[in-house]
Amino acid sequence: MITRQLGTSDLHITPIGFGAWAIGGSGWEFAWGAQDDADSIAAIQTALDDGVNWIDTAAVYGLGHSEEVVAKALQGRKDRPYIFTKCSMVWDDKRQIGHSLKAESIRRECEASLRRLRVDAIDLYQIHWPDPDDEIEEGWATMAALKHEGKVRHIGVSNFNVEQMERAQDIAPITSLQPRYSLIHREVEQDILPFAERENIGVIAYSPMASGLLTGAMTAERIATLPNDDWRKSHPDFREPNLSRNLRLVRLLRGIGRRHGLTPAETAIAWVLHNRAVTGAIVGARRPDQVRGVLGAGDFRLSPREVAEVDAYFVKEAA
Repeated sequence: MITRQLGTSDLHITPIGFGAWAIGGSGWEFAWGAQDDADSIAAIQTALDDGVNWIDTAAVYGLGHSEEVVAKALQGRKDRPYIFTKCSMVWDDKRQIGHSLKAESIRRECEASLRRLRVDAIDLYQIHWPDPDDEIEEGWATMAALKHEGKVRHIGVSNFNVEQMERAQDIAPITSLQPRYSLIHREVEQDILPFAERENIGVIAYSPMASGLLTGAMTAERIATLPNDDWRKSHPDFREPNLSRNLRLVRLLRGIGRRHGLTPAETAIAWVLHNRAVTGAIVGARRPDQVRGVLGAGDFRLSPREVAEVDAYFVKEAA
């Protein structure tokens, strides 16, 4: 796959990165259900073998477990990918998740992530959520200090709005923004993506397949059988009246993809990458076969006619 420069950094990333949220496993608030670590490791290695050169994880995924699995998957590999992780979501001994951007908390999180990932420096360290808002300045100043100390190579933000990014930039430059962005969730198109493009802030979009909804594998019947600790089961995107509308969109994506021998998932990811502000898309996978069903999006480009087809779908749905 081709690579793209992430903002003004020296990181040149493939259009697709491996997303490690789901491989955190079960037993925490935002779990995707039980997960076999052997499957996770095989999925990561398949992605890397097929050219993906970055992994995005977070300390909170599985309450540290995702980072540990990433480290196991990379053990002994000579072609180590870039490793991106996140801070600001913390948990207590009862596994209850909270938020902190205090300097002491971020430093403690960074040291814990370095240990779990078994690295000397994190390639991209990101604030997961701008919460609490009044701690953004303290948190971002701490991130800048960690970069100066060499514990992290680059620093970024996730889920920030324009005003919050402006506040951060008054302290130190932002390498990248990680927003939710998919055909179902396009809120960032109005202000946030244009701001990132103007400021030369790299964008790595998360949930380009809308948490699996646009893969073509989801049906009402399958959603009903999701485990109780899968957060998607109660999410509005996976419930009526939104579900039927979203599945109609999948049929359109399947038709476009079929012309090119690609899956609906690859078409959905390609649509996200079509936005010129987007540097890369984070694509989660729990098994090697899921990896192989998305990698085609790295080289696929939607034609103007196909983009117009998608736009016409939304006009019709809004009528």
